[in-house]
Amino acid sequence: MALYSARNLKENTEVLGIQNCFQGGRLPKVGSEEQTSRIPQNNKTASQEFFVGECPAMQDVFVRIRRFGQVDAPVLISGETGTGKELAARAIHQRSARANGPFVAINCAALPPTLIESELFGYEKGAFTGAVSRKLGLIERADGGTLFLDEIGDLPHDLQAHMLRFLQESLITRLGGHNAIHVNTRIISATHVNLEAAIEAGRFRDDLYYRLNVLQLRMPALRERGDDLLLLASYFLRRISQELGMEGGEFTPVARQAICSHCWPGNVRELIAAIRRAVVMNAGGPINPEDLAIQARPAIRHQVVQSVPHGFRPGSDEEYEAFMQALTRHHNNVTRAAAEMGVSRVTFYRKLKRHGDKPNRGGQSD
Repeated sequence: MALYSARNLKENTEVLGIQNCFQGGRLPKVGSEEQTSRIPQNNKTASQEFFVGECPAMQDVFVRIRRFGQVDAPVLISGETGTGKELAARAIHQRSARANGPFVAINCAALPPTLIESELFGYEKGAFTGAVSRKLGLIERADGGTLFLDEIGDLPHDLQAHMLRFLQESLITRLGGHNAIHVNTRIISATHVNLEAAIEAGRFRDDLYYRLNVLQLRMPALRERGDDLLLLASYFLRRISQELGMEGGEFTPVARQAICSHCWPGNVRELIAAIRRAVVMNAGGPINPEDLAIQARPAIRHQVVQSVPHGFRPGSDEEYEAFMQALTRHHNNVTRAAAEMGVSRVTFYRKLKRHGDKPNRGGQSD
């Protein structure tokens, strides 16, 4: 993985970096103190793992990634969806003493609560119906390396105590087991919600938060990165055009203006999708705003508003009422209601399902 500044781009070294990733070669340096790292030959996604930026916020990200790679302590990465939190976690891992160990990632919001425990901690044979053999959990599989816990705010409350014990003692117990197992795994976690607000609301343990939040890294939203926006757009246009064999396209002045004026709620992920769409639809000619097909919509609020009632017990009628009011305020837009409440969409659905209710599918979800 390489960290690229504008200086590298002006020298057209991003092409060299992509070729090196495909070949498993040594990556370019960023500054005299930057480590070089080797991408495995079988890493099919290596060509996509690049940071590009020269704005102060991204320069701070680069500095922190270098520093955090030199110490073996938990890291908490915050930022909106699509800002590159997992990419940053991989960069820290690859610059650490654990670089030769495994990097294991799990999205805590993607699995139902009944499966997360067995996925993280593993289970013994006969622990439950269908457990026909022992299975190592992700924490054990990451032994000697790094475990990346994405959307840590969605970790079920009863499992937070188990994670706290692991962080304190480096010990786990498999589901259905009786013996404590020592595991040497570094934890890097990420969230796009306000964990401090979740603590106030009783959804997240404060002691676990303090254990996770030793080293802090905030990934800036694309709209906060100033001139990096056009820098990134030009970089991805060149790279995607090469991937698709459609070189020669460039943005018209009107397209550049459209890119700069868009709020990019999906951040870099949305930018990449828009440029890939434009390259495919345009087939090598000058790219216009119509090719990008950018949807005009207001930016999603990612802060917890002051009107949110804090301190309600998880699963209580008060909590349910607060979530329903947020859904009503946002006209059944689950994404915005969840952002207001400081939880992910998965957790929002889970809270309502606990009360036997679901958001109206006729309303907006994005």
